[in-house]
Amino acid sequence: MPEHRLELYKLAVEMADRVSARRAVANSFFLTINTGLVALVGGTTLRWYVAAAGIVFSLAWGLLLSSYRKLNTAKFAVITAMEVDFSRQLFSEEYRLYKGEVVAQGEVGRRARISAWATKYRELGEVERIVPVVFALIYIIELLRQAGV
Repeated sequence: MPEHRLELYKLAVEMADRVSARRAVANSFFLTINTGLVALVGGTTLRWYVAAAGIVFSLAWGLLLSSYRKLNTAKFAVITAMEVDFSRQLFSEEYRLYKGEVVAQGEVGRRARISAWATKYRELGEVERIVPVVFALIYIIELLRQAGV
């Protein structure tokens, strides 16, 4: 395999890792903002615009997470396509193991299977989609409460 292909692979993996790191920072930022707004909303009767701002932040958070998911999906597709030329396909094998598929391990052909418990574990993207929705619901309920509904 040409050295430049290995370098491109390393670069692709590093770029995917950076997107994941930026996603984590975005999650921390929006979680902090929303936690503060919920504390304000829950602590006193505030005007409607605090809850409205919370809805906007929650929507922005959800859209940003969606964008990061799409970007990483594309990056991992490129990485796994590059692995076709490798003797070991680390990302592809890891994903299949995660999904509970049997994957050959090492030169002796041993098989490994993720436990039933682990296959029930949800991907971060599935879990993190719920949090902005929960915050948006809190703000919507507060708006309804303020409106006397």
